[in-house]
Amino acid sequence: MKVFCFFFEKKKQKTFVHFVPHRHRGTAIGIIGVWDMSEPCELTAVKARALIGRKKLSPVELLESCIAQIEAVDPAVNAMVARDYEGARAGAKAAEAAVMSGAALGALHGLPVGIKDLSATKGLRTTWGSPIFAQHVPTEDAGFVRRIRAAGGIILGKTNTPEWGAGANTRNSVYGATGNPFNPVLSCAGSSGGSAVALATDMVPLASGSDMGGSLRNPAGFCGIVGFRPTPGAVPSETRGLGWSGLGVEGPMGRNVADTCLLMSVMASDDAGDPLATTVYGKTVRAPGDFYPAAGIDLASIRAAFTPDFGFTPTERLIRESFAEKTGLFRGLFGRAEDASPDCSGTNEAFEVLRSVGYLTTQLERYRTRPQDIGPNIRVNVEEGLRYSGADIARAQETQTQIYRRWQSFFRDHDVIITPTITLSPRPWRELYPAEIDGVPTRTYFHWLSLAYAVTVPGHPAVSLPVGLDRNGMPFGLQIVGPRGGDAFVLAVAAALEAALAGDARTARPVPDIARLKTASPISAMPNFIGFD
Repeated sequence: MKVFCFFFEKKKQKTFVHFVPHRHRGTAIGIIGVWDMSEPCELTAVKARALIGRKKLSPVELLESCIAQIEAVDPAVNAMVARDYEGARAGAKAAEAAVMSGAALGALHGLPVGIKDLSATKGLRTTWGSPIFAQHVPTEDAGFVRRIRAAGGIILGKTNTPEWGAGANTRNSVYGATGNPFNPVLSCAGSSGGSAVALATDMVPLASGSDMGGSLRNPAGFCGIVGFRPTPGAVPSETRGLGWSGLGVEGPMGRNVADTCLLMSVMASDDAGDPLATTVYGKTVRAPGDFYPAAGIDLASIRAAFTPDFGFTPTERLIRESFAEKTGLFRGLFGRAEDASPDCSGTNEAFEVLRSVGYLTTQLERYRTRPQDIGPNIRVNVEEGLRYSGADIARAQETQTQIYRRWQSFFRDHDVIITPTITLSPRPWRELYPAEIDGVPTRTYFHWLSLAYAVTVPGHPAVSLPVGLDRNGMPFGLQIVGPRGGDAFVLAVAAALEAALAGDARTARPVPDIARLKTASPISAMPNFIGFD
């Protein structure tokens, strides 16, 4: 199979030509898109914020451009599921007045932001993708949402997620399915799928996500944007059920690394409500500048390890081949590039147990009292958790500790690990989860996420970087994993690699055909749009 991508730029217009054989359609498809590059919603967050600060872009103009984009594109993909146009317009007017008055401006001043529908937003419907909370309107913001507002960010709406974030296929019985922006019949992954799609289609310049088994990184990989899983505690959560567990984290998403760093600088904080938000009394441990990558990092000084599978993941042959092709184009940029992986023995077993314990904490009561109102992914997690004994949990925690220590030994000789973001190319969202990969059955409904949870278990920071298209013509994500606590470092490596690859259509960030999405049939008309059947 071959993929041909050509970009032609003339003044403020860009033409995208995309021709690719696609296995899910059975025949080759050709797409030609032309769009105007002058729309404010297409600006990066960093660029838009700079223009606002220089009084060259009105926050009102930017917001209205984003709203128009949502109205035109969202019917095809269903990413922005709850919207606060009235509140956002009031916020944009206030932001514009602050600019004109010469007031001090925050890091996100005037920028519209999408918030994943797993985080509370004051006055804006928050459902967690659950029919139990279909009409729930919080009276308080989540902590990081408050920080976004305090930095001048304007909450435009909520982005879709699977029920309680369970599973990496963004569909639920409240809002329905979210389609991939490159082909709405296919999955956008999850659970931060709505955020990834909203970013890829220019609905908002920034969006939040969360990550346990790759919920930030997987949709970033499927949709051609950037998703960053921080070190546990770097973005504190005062609502996490198991406060001492570092499996689940909040994190930023953007169209490029710089935008992602901008949002991370605001989301990060110290907060006594999160026991993992380590602090030193009387000192600021996490300052906003800590998460901006060092300028001009030299990739020639970096020792990179490359692995398609960490030695255990069921990575699809197509992805292995794409990974080899992509990395073959840039391995020489690193000071040392070798095929190597830390010893990840026991990762599947440890993650399965520790994950299910978390679901027992948050979902057992609903499982017992409202079984008719929970979906199959929640049910299977709770039932699995009920089968484990105290000895099983102790063994899983011990295995996690052993894995962590083996990773520290590995990082004494390597600076980063580079893998595919996700084990397979996007499949139809009607498939609740991949039951097989290359004909081999998966061991759990989340086994296909093992490239991501291999990193979750030892707790290292990781970023998914878009690197062109795979052989199916869908976005290919590259996962870059940093050392313990190396959040700013791994972002710096990602930024340097992003810059090095941007000039080659084989490795540059792919862009969906927005014009085609604007004329597409609504995803809500597709069979099985709502629910799990």
